[in-house]
Formats: sequence, structure tokens, C-alpha cells
Amino acid sequence: MATTKERLDGTYKREFRNANGTFSPTGRIKFGTESNGGFKNITVSNCVFDYCRGLALEAVDGALLEDVSISNITMRDISNAPIFIRLGNRARGPKASTTVGAIRRVNISDVVVYNADPKYSSIISGIPGHPIEDLRISNIRVYSRGGGTKEQSALDPPEKEDTYPEPTMFGDLPAYGFFIRHVKALQMRDVEVSYLKDDLRSAYWLNDVVGADFLHVTSQHAASVPTFTLKNVADFSTHQCWPIADMRVEKVDLKNY
Repeated sequence: MATTKERLDGTYKREFRNANGTFSPTGRIKFGTESNGGFKNITVSNCVFDYCRGLALEAVDGALLEDVSISNITMRDISNAPIFIRLGNRARGPKASTTVGAIRRVNISDVVVYNADPKYSSIISGIPGHPIEDLRISNIRVYSRGGGTKEQSALDPPEKEDTYPEPTMFGDLPAYGFFIRHVKALQMRDVEVSYLKDDLRSAYWLNDVVGADFLHVTSQHAASVPTFTLKNVADFSTHQCWPIADMRVEKVDLKNY
């Protein structure tokens, strides 16, 4: 804890020492990782994240995560993904026959993030055959530190279905704003992402997504860098997402916009 003198003269420094002697912030609001019983009918509101990890919603041991509303969150100096939503199949439960759970009917709104770690975009990722369903994200503002490369923009991260869920699990990501994979029925409204240093990755990267509506969604992007990268996406639409024209795409295998 900082002394009064440190706060007044500006010498206070935030440091968190790990077991290996390195410094790294921890702490976060997290559902999981142990998730046999599930998370249902929950609200989280009016919270501040300061020099810590981001919001994490995880169901990897057969649990249901449903009917969750999260709102009025501010984040500053976030050390991994601002928003991490992961449906996986670690299947570590009381029965060997534990099946894949579900994440559905989640609303996240009124979130502002400043100085997010550029190694991690926000991540929304189910697994093949088990999409995250019915997700609403609105009034979100994210400032990343940026610096992503053209080489990173071409990546297609591994699935790692049974891996312990953390934003680091996928390695470098091809998007600086939102990495979205195996999702059904997604609506993003009034979302803006930008960076403090040039980034050569797409703002939004979607793979195996069915039903994605983007309304008044904007992003900073360098010349010749797309806003959206779509792979195996169906029923995709944009409305007032300048400079992208309003569109509705029935199905696309691979395309940038």
C-alpha cells in the first residue's frame, strides 16, 4: 500500500511479484475456472479494474453459464484480454462422462478500457460444434496500446479445446479489438476500438460465426488494413459502421471488409 508521501510526490509504483520473481498484476472478476455447478441469473455492475487482468467468463467443465448481465465497468492498464469469454472442454468433473456445457444469454454493456495490453484482444471463443450463444455487447470503448504486426494478422490460432482457459492460451492473435470464434447470435452495438500505436491487425476477426449484427461499430485502422476479417461466417450484417457500407452477407468463406 502506498504511503501518503509516495502519493503526494508521485514516487509510488504499482508492483506485484510472482513466485518466480517477476512482476505482473493479477486480480480480476472471474467466473470459473472450476465450473461444474454453473453460473446462472447473475448481475455485476459498477466496478473498477485498475492494473489487473480483465473480465473472464469461463465454462470448461460441463457447466451452464447463462442469464448474466455485466454493466458499468471501467478498466485501466489491463494486463490481458479486457473481455475473455471461453466455452471449452477440459471436462474435469466428478464424473468421467462430463459433457460440454454452454454459455448463453450474456449481456455486457457500458465498459471503458484504457491502455490494454496489445498482445491480447478481447476474446469470445467456443469450440467446434459448441458455440457461445445469444451474446449482446453494447456501449464499449477500448484503447489498446497497439503495435500488432502484419505477420500476426495472418495467424489462425489453435483450438486447444481441453486447455486451461486463459487469454494466453491461443498465443498471438490476428485481431487487436475482438477475436470471435464459434459463436451463434452475436450483437455488437456502439462499440469502438482504437490503439495508441499503429496496429496492422484487423479490429474484428470472426471465424465460424452464425448471426452477427454490428450496429454503429467503429474502429481505428491503418491504410489497407481491414476492419473485419471473416472466415466461415453466415448471416453477417453491418449498420452505420463507418467507413464500411451497410451490408448483409448471407455466407462468406473468407473475406476482408
